[in-house]
Amino acid sequence: MIDFAQTRKDSAVQFLKLVVAGRVDEAYKKHVDLRGKHHNPFFPAGFPALQKAMLENHVQFPNKKLMVKNVVCDGARVAVHSHIVLCPGEKGVAAVHVFRFEGDRIVEMWDIAQPVPADSPNTDGVF
Repeated sequence: MIDFAQTRKDSAVQFLKLVVAGRVDEAYKKHVDLRGKHHNPFFPAGFPALQKAMLENHVQFPNKKLMVKNVVCDGARVAVHSHIVLCPGEKGVAAVHVFRFEGDRIVEMWDIAQPVPADSPNTDGVF
């Protein structure tokens, strides 16, 4: 019996890891239905536009790092909470990517990020 929750969690994480490694086209080919949509307000609608932006981001930040902190699946939706550092030595951002799957393909994506502050009164930290 297929564990769809684990399969979708693995796919979401693999998608992000491939993108960060600069293997953007491979990530989209393996995991995304290009007819789907994303909700990032900084780029034109449609996955092809986001794919192009991700390719450009890799050129700008080839040493980017992704550290996955939490992955949650609820039916067709997977949320990946991670720490993304664009340049070595920077604090980076806390990010959440939410994916909606149809079958084994990502058909919708949301992403939210906040900078990791240099100082915070919260000793628990952002992670």
